[in-house]
Amino acid sequence: MKLLGLLIDVTPLRRYPAFRRLFGGQCMTLLGSQVTQVVVPWQVYSITHSSVSVGAVGLAALLPMVVFGLYGGAIADAMDRRRLVMLVASGSALVSVVLVAQALAGLDNVWVLYGCVAAQAGLFAVDLPARRALVPRLVGPDDLTAANSLLFLVFSLGVIGGPLIGSAMVAMGGYGIAYLVDIVAFAVAITLLRGLPSVPLPDGGRRADLRSVVEGLRFIRKRPVLWMSYGLDIVATVFAMPTALFPALAVERFHGSTETAAYLSAALAAGTLLGTVFSGWLGSVRRVGLMSIGVVIAWGAVLGAFGLAQELWLALLLLGAAGAADTFSAVLRTSVIQRETPDALVGRTSGVLTIVGAGGPRLGDGRAGFVAGAIGPGAAAVVGGVTCVAAVLALAAAVPSFRRYRIAPQGDEPTSDVATADASESVKGSGAEAH
Repeated sequence: MKLLGLLIDVTPLRRYPAFRRLFGGQCMTLLGSQVTQVVVPWQVYSITHSSVSVGAVGLAALLPMVVFGLYGGAIADAMDRRRLVMLVASGSALVSVVLVAQALAGLDNVWVLYGCVAAQAGLFAVDLPARRALVPRLVGPDDLTAANSLLFLVFSLGVIGGPLIGSAMVAMGGYGIAYLVDIVAFAVAITLLRGLPSVPLPDGGRRADLRSVVEGLRFIRKRPVLWMSYGLDIVATVFAMPTALFPALAVERFHGSTETAAYLSAALAAGTLLGTVFSGWLGSVRRVGLMSIGVVIAWGAVLGAFGLAQELWLALLLLGAAGAADTFSAVLRTSVIQRETPDALVGRTSGVLTIVGAGGPRLGDGRAGFVAGAIGPGAAAVVGGVTCVAAVLALAAAVPSFRRYRIAPQGDEPTSDVATADASESVKGSGAEAH
């Protein structure tokens, strides 16, 4: 019974038909997107045989992720979120058509691939805040935590299934067939999302302009608990993200192929999945700030050890442990952001979370690729892990209030040395409605 108490609650899927549609659409969207996300670096590597070029895939996505992430959150606070996710899904499907066409035509042009990655990153940065802001409108307040856990699970399954399906499709029919999976997935997702109810904002929404964006950034800047939550994610992904190293390590160290690289990606995702499935214990954590610091340190230490692993089985095991640490970190940080953000700002804080959560790994891929080009992929992983641990310790020393941040039992307020009057009002007014 204790074990069952740790497993994810599926009540939102049974209770809310609209959430089932969002959940299904998210499954298909992430599955297709993850296929593309792993196949594009493989195609770039097959063209250039360069880890630097693979790392540049992440950099191609960074600028649109930042720009559209900021405005994506403001847009999600300004228009019908159902309509927004439909428009973005349709645009992403068109980008997938271009990827299929370039592969079938045999262009072998990395700049076309970089352009497609940039377009998809911009669309994703608008889509994710809208989906996050949709959840509180589709499920009851008591079921928000369970709904968010289910969406974490969707991401984990997509990250696992994407590399495996992508690898199989490349082996069977080449890159064009692999990209075709993304088109089919988006077609199914659009069909499911069309059945969502219209979700107009009750007050007509806030105008999506620069003033709206600045308002959200000021809200975050005044609350160290929030910007430390984002900062830990940035440090973890920028300094230690290992995915750009997988193609080179698969070939040079483990004497494999794209399938071996897929196993490395899948191991990281498998750890994320297991961490999500067995994350129920996190609900009892009260010293959230200290625990958040601890799991990011664990992430960096394990990935540093991964860089030293000479056997494939050990590398897979270490990546699995890193994936679990990443999940625990995400759940803890999300709980902090939910408690500290009022509903009126949820789109904009989610936009910043999108930039951090998706832009950070891409910048990390760029860093890893360039460092690997200079000192080799294994050494790049070691240096990244050590740097991550050092940076987290420096942040923890610089912001002691985050170390002392606690989530009090239900009905009480979080406690920290930096709590202000309006921060307390935000907590009282947001509760489980923030996402």
